[in-house]
Amino acid sequence: MPAKNDQQDILQFVNKIGYHIGETVQYLELHYQKSFDFSPDMAMFLASYTVKKTFTRPTTAPKYIKNSICFFFRDVLNNNGPAITKRKSATQDEKPFIRVFPSTFSYTSLFKKGSHVKIVSVLISADYLKSFLKNDAEQFQFLFETRHDFLIEEIMTDDIARTVNDIVKKEEPGALRSYHYRLKAMELLFYLFQSLGKREKSPHRRLSEKDIASIYKVRDKLVSSLHKPSSIAALKQIAGMNELKMRKVFMQVFGMGIYDYYQHLRMKEAARLLRSEKLSVSEAGYQLGFENLSHFSRVFEKHIGKKPKKYSSEV
Repeated sequence: MPAKNDQQDILQFVNKIGYHIGETVQYLELHYQKSFDFSPDMAMFLASYTVKKTFTRPTTAPKYIKNSICFFFRDVLNNNGPAITKRKSATQDEKPFIRVFPSTFSYTSLFKKGSHVKIVSVLISADYLKSFLKNDAEQFQFLFETRHDFLIEEIMTDDIARTVNDIVKKEEPGALRSYHYRLKAMELLFYLFQSLGKREKSPHRRLSEKDIASIYKVRDKLVSSLHKPSSIAALKQIAGMNELKMRKVFMQVFGMGIYDYYQHLRMKEAARLLRSEKLSVSEAGYQLGFENLSHFSRVFEKHIGKKPKKYSSEV
């Protein structure tokens, strides 16, 4: 159990940026936490915790970072980070992801008892972010159009994971600490915007909480069966939407079409099997439902950038 001053540090930080979390911190067993206040422009928070009691909490906006956008990185920390316990397997909920949404976005988060969560959250003023993007801001205009809510999710990249783990594991600088971590926060966003810039262009419509819940059910179905694609008919039934709406909402949230997203996750899992499980190329391909290894090699190269044999030999 963490010392009481760990919880006090969190409460002091959230109060300083005007972020309301109520009494929910008492339901968390903290393993690691680090926070940085760069208000009124930005704040960054890192934590690893286990949920002691199931609860829900609506999103709230930090009062002292005006018109802020939240960049939320979940389960990006490696298991060998500080106080991160090593587990035999990970559930689908524990796969790394990144979510981006305005801090005013109305969304209720569910915290399940027993779940082990590792997060990095960067809150940044939209005007401050725009000043860095300059002319490139036009490419991401939906982030700055406050007339509607948005939520997008991006797949974790190696550059982002490496940057987060550098923040956690490397020794703090002896001087210019605040400047160092402000730059690290911006480095995280730099790599994220590199990924966001590759997303397929689609109009952004206002999304209801029901739309978001439904499209995540579709995503979860895809993730739960990477060895065999789900039919559009089955996904439509899960979403409770017609096909056109389902495809549009999916594209808006995840940045690519349903089948491309499925294949991308499939190849990310193949890369993990080659890298972490030390499977051979044929074993990884067969495990993910490929009967033709030449086809597997072509799809892998398209999504990972290298042929699986070369990727396996290099890692």
